[in-house]
Amino acid sequence: MNNNRRRNFRSRGQKGSFRRRNGSISTNGTNNFNNGNANFNRNGSMNNIHNVEKAVQKFQQLAKDAQSNGDPVLAQNYWQHADHYLRKFNELNLKKENSIEKEKTQEDTPEDLQQFSN
Repeated sequence: MNNNRRRNFRSRGQKGSFRRRNGSISTNGTNNFNNGNANFNRNGSMNNIHNVEKAVQKFQQLAKDAQSNGDPVLAQNYWQHADHYLRKFNELNLKKENSIEKEKTQEDTPEDLQQFSN
């Protein structure tokens, strides 16, 4: 019935007024690219020791698969990623151990001395 009717062109107005996915417009002059890694790093998932451990295992398995498929360059790439996450894993373990030791020393000291140590 109305198939032959043409739609009128609607202008957008200003160029920057379109709807954005992230909801905010950066006005400080920097480019705000919304790629997948930005959200991944922003939500703190690489501070969770279990997520880092999974990433290490994932890249180690990918490296083994690439090596068995005869692609040494890709395997080396995955080994380097696994090494990076292994270093991050060790760093998080060290932070965790230090915080546990700090809590134990605070529990062991009498309350009178804790007031002066802060």
